[in-house]
Amino acid sequence: MDFIASETLTPADEARYVSQYIPLVNKIVKQLAYQVSSVIDREDMEQSALMGLLSSLRRYGHPDEQFIAYAAPRIRGAVLDELRQLDWRPRRLRQKTHKINDAIREVARQLGRAPTFDDLNRHLSITAEEYQEYLLLDCAKALESLDDLLSNDGHSVALDSRPLEEEMIISRTLRTALASLDEREQLILTLYYQHEMSLKEIALVLDLTEARVCQLNKKIAQKIQSFFQK
Repeated sequence: MDFIASETLTPADEARYVSQYIPLVNKIVKQLAYQVSSVIDREDMEQSALMGLLSSLRRYGHPDEQFIAYAAPRIRGAVLDELRQLDWRPRRLRQKTHKINDAIREVARQLGRAPTFDDLNRHLSITAEEYQEYLLLDCAKALESLDDLLSNDGHSVALDSRPLEEEMIISRTLRTALASLDEREQLILTLYYQHEMSLKEIALVLDLTEARVCQLNKKIAQKIQSFFQK
């Protein structure tokens, strides 16, 4: 939920709190670095994350024990927003992405299951590097979608003007959506959002490939989104 600060922070307050929450910024940048470092450098990621932190402080006011839960998705969102605004998919890559998406749908229809890299390679003749690049960019979009869903920001205009009844319905729908996830999907969310692990670390914990974790993240986002489209 968004907040309007009950007391405006002074520049000295902002500087003190930014310094206090630098570890949170660093954790989130480290968490996202693997997915997006090929298209945005770490210094730019850190700058965007700091702006996300500062914006969160200015809206929230003096932090309390709930602040980290409020700020973390907004810091991640600031980095992903910067990624989206950059011309990070040149024409060649956009065309390749469309071809891969079309191939995935076609091969999945033929096989009756999600295709592996080998399946796609036989159909499209792409390299492992091109496929990995596609997965990482697709995963970044899925993470942005998840952040929007889990923070409720994607379902309404300013929360301050949203009726309480509507807010309760959205919260109840979100709880129902999360409860519908299977054990592994819930574990992935816990590891990512509560333990702030990177996708690479989650893949090691679950003994999966990073590509598979990316696919599961996208599936989780689609599952949760479906509850808000009913």
